Amino acid sequence: MRTYKVLAVATGLTLAATACGGGTQQPPASGGGSASPSAAAKPLTGVKIEVAAKWTGQEADNFQKVLDAFEAKTGAEVTYASTGEDTGAYLGPRIQGGSPPDIAILPQPGLVQQYADQKALKPLSAEVLAQVDQNYTPYWKELGSAGGTPYGVLVKAAHKSLIWYRGAAFEDAGVQPPKTWDELITAAQTIADSGTPPFALCGASGWTLTDLFENIYLSTAGPENYDKLSKHEIPWTDATVTTALEKIAQIAGKKDLMLGGNSGALGTDFPTCVTQVYGQDKAAMVIEADFVAASALEAGAKVGEEAKVFPFPKAGDTDPVILGGDTAVALKDGKGAMALLEFLASKEGGEVWAKLPGYLSPNRNVAATTYPDDLTRQLAQTIISAGEAVRYDMSDLAPSAFGGTEAKGEWKLLQDFLRNPADVKGIQRKLEAEAVKAWK
Repeated sequence: MRTYKVLAVATGLTLAATACGGGTQQPPASGGGSASPSAAAKPLTGVKIEVAAKWTGQEADNFQKVLDAFEAKTGAEVTYASTGEDTGAYLGPRIQGGSPPDIAILPQPGLVQQYADQKALKPLSAEVLAQVDQNYTPYWKELGSAGGTPYGVLVKAAHKSLIWYRGAAFEDAGVQPPKTWDELITAAQTIADSGTPPFALCGASGWTLTDLFENIYLSTAGPENYDKLSKHEIPWTDATVTTALEKIAQIAGKKDLMLGGNSGALGTDFPTCVTQVYGQDKAAMVIEADFVAASALEAGAKVGEEAKVFPFPKAGDTDPVILGGDTAVALKDGKGAMALLEFLASKEGGEVWAKLPGYLSPNRNVAATTYPDDLTRQLAQTIISAGEAVRYDMSDLAPSAFGGTEAKGEWKLLQDFLRNPADVKGIQRKLEAEAVKAWK
């Protein structure tokens, strides 16, 4: 995931699924099934567990409440340490020194593969796997695996298939939230004709352009091709990539659809693009994830009133739903680490967390009624509707040299495309050349 903060306010947006094919197999109220002990048993009294994750502030406070619930259930003593934003820099020396934390929560799937290659991870126990199989789709199990061995549990997610808008700008132009890409382009032109630039693009933050591409690509090319491109099993010169880039060019090729035109978009970072919509009232829409809400609130906009949201419009046959997320893995043997992973993977653990602000759960059996507000429940429905088509942020699945480095790879080349959207084929060739180098 990129260097954003997942929303930690009372209007936190949350991913959930209710039935989604698993309604008749939900775990009992304890969330742990027959393998999980009752709270009275306290089977881990005296066992000490250290957990490391990047969260600070309110996010860390909320996670501590989840750990408190686990301690009350089991009698274990859990210590939390923040890794800071650079999880690898924190964990690397500890792993090399032979003193890793019991559990680490990794912000990128690539780190699961990296640490598995280093023989630093412990395979999930049968009890944890039972919870994963019961509460997650096979896609999430695969995402936490390396070499066919499951190591990780996706415990927290960010919903990246959203467009935020300023209600007054839509009302002034007489437009409604669009449901398809063509409707979005038509609405954007109508808003522009009314005197307001429709989009505040965050082009100086290259990762936002990857999010835009991924949503269009998933919708137009479908989940199977999305998986192939994310692994570089099809080239970036493929016709499916051409289609997605041509959709982006429908915005980038018209200066009046972007605040400040192409140069203005390239000069605007995240979260400045959010304040251009909320607070400054300069533009009508910003394309980004649930964490936009935090910046909108800071700008004085109330979520659900001034700051509204609609699902990323369907550009092809698939309703796009892209997630980012954090994966918990065990770096030490011991029943304490596996017991905590089992709790985090359970319905019970997910529901403890889901009652708190700023949390997205990938657990399909966490009830939608658990979440704190109407907007959260609306977003939950988009996940339920997407079902098996939900996909992880493609750039976070790529080698960091291609998908996660400022001024390099995909970030830079999509910025170049925003600067000159007429050169679709040229950008494709450059993307493919960079991908070939990164996947060697």
